[in-house]
Amino acid sequence: MPDATPLMPSTQQLDTMLSLQAAMNRKVDPDWVNAAYPYLRAVVVEAAEAIEHHGWKWWKKQTLDMAQLQMEVIDIWHFVLSEVLLRHQGDESQASVQLLADYRKTGSGLVEFDNQGYDLASMTLLEKLELLTGLAAARRIEIAVFASIMQDCGMSWNDLFAQYVSKNVLNFFRQDHGYKDGSYQKIWHGKEDNEHLVEVMATLSATVDTYPADLYQALKQRYPV
Repeated sequence: MPDATPLMPSTQQLDTMLSLQAAMNRKVDPDWVNAAYPYLRAVVVEAAEAIEHHGWKWWKKQTLDMAQLQMEVIDIWHFVLSEVLLRHQGDESQASVQLLADYRKTGSGLVEFDNQGYDLASMTLLEKLELLTGLAAARRIEIAVFASIMQDCGMSWNDLFAQYVSKNVLNFFRQDHGYKDGSYQKIWHGKEDNEHLVEVMATLSATVDTYPADLYQALKQRYPV
């Protein structure tokens, strides 16, 4: 079972994730900083998808899909990192300092938005996802809200780090194998690439420095040539 306590991320973890995210942004567009893509708009969309996986329709029976919800949390984090990097013109060191400073402000569990106070401890996961959506639409980043959503999803920062790095490696793998021009095969041997990723992750340790490279190589060995 994952550690449900969202322990403070280490500087090394943040630096690694920011470096990987900056590299992915450059992979997609070498001029990504000047392009200034609306990363928080992407957060709005991903948060809405998370709400769908949670289930919100009172007029029909729905089942919370926690595994998919966690994947949406990882996707949201990709875009949060990108937005923080963008606000610092791609400077990874400044972005890391900013994220750590923001995290240290999360202790009170209180968030002010649109002249209304929100006590995260008294809110449901669904309400927090709605709040995250509204904040992102207003071009605001509140790490306290994100951390609280992580906790409700049974994720610690260590869990987030392992899953983020894994998804980032998969994104690189996709780009290297034709994702942008449409030649990439998302289904191999009857399984989607995300399923292969989960299987490979179970065979590797996310604590070793070579984890990203080992994961990439394992995916490459499975991918049909």
